[in-house]
Amino acid sequence: MAILVYIENTDGVLKKSAFEVASYAKAIADQSGDSVTALSIGNVEKSELEKLGKYGVSKVLDANQDKLKSFVNKAYASIIASAAKQEGAKVVVLSNSFSGKGLGPRVAAKLDAGFADGAINLPTFNGEQMEVKKTAFSNKAFATEVISSAVKVIAVNPNAFELKENAGSVEIVDFTPELQDQDFNVMVKEIVRATDKISLPEAEIVVSAGRGMKGPENWGIIEELAEVLGAATACSKPVSDAGWRPHSEHVGQTGIVVSPNLYIAIGISGAIQHLAGVSSSKNIVVINKDPEAPFFKVADYGIVGDAFEIVPKLTEAIKNIKNN
Repeated sequence: MAILVYIENTDGVLKKSAFEVASYAKAIADQSGDSVTALSIGNVEKSELEKLGKYGVSKVLDANQDKLKSFVNKAYASIIASAAKQEGAKVVVLSNSFSGKGLGPRVAAKLDAGFADGAINLPTFNGEQMEVKKTAFSNKAFATEVISSAVKVIAVNPNAFELKENAGSVEIVDFTPELQDQDFNVMVKEIVRATDKISLPEAEIVVSAGRGMKGPENWGIIEELAEVLGAATACSKPVSDAGWRPHSEHVGQTGIVVSPNLYIAIGISGAIQHLAGVSSSKNIVVINKDPEAPFFKVADYGIVGDAFEIVPKLTEAIKNIKNN
């Protein structure tokens, strides 16, 4: 029996999440004594797929077709389900990314499988049952789900499981599943990416700011801090609504949900809707001149003071540390 893991790519390059879910699947395989098979959909070079061997994958199914180059939810779900059936997989693992949130339920339905999304830890086994700890209620709580179905589908939160190298060789085989015309009823015509920016969902460090910055003209100090840290930039909903920053940077319950190792919130009060999108962060640093700001209640570290004084000093201190 194999454990199947679906890996994502961007323009033929494997995402960080691909190695995270591969590591997660390998850790499950070590518990159950199974092997890990990965499924790649789209045009990915074999040299890129061979990297998966470092993370415990023993075989890669390569569904390399031109019409699958762009993400198509229905078609991708059909391919994943087809691969799982062919490999006899009892566990299917994918990332709880933007794509994964749409794929997970479809794949589970096609396989008549139990489904747990937002997994943050390795599952535990109790006979044929599997217990999965996951986030719940927009990341405001945790839940433990018990999956008792024969096939189980798990979507792992980005940055929830560290990369673990398990050096080994990998076999790459072509995979050409049968697809139906209805799988392509909805097609992606164009994808426009901000290629010069770090992807928010996958970022390990996020520097975010709110209305406390007073206007878009002051965002230079935020971008400079992010550049020094190698971080992604984000903002609160009122900032994106006001047009100060693009909506692609909006973090929160109605925006992008992030779970970085470090989240720095600058001039953000910490409304419950914003906290719902960042509460899975491993470490939260808050900079705000209001000592009563709600964000301080959930922060690991807090600085009460003027962001226009603190942020430049913080940036300069980090530069000095790097230079030394």
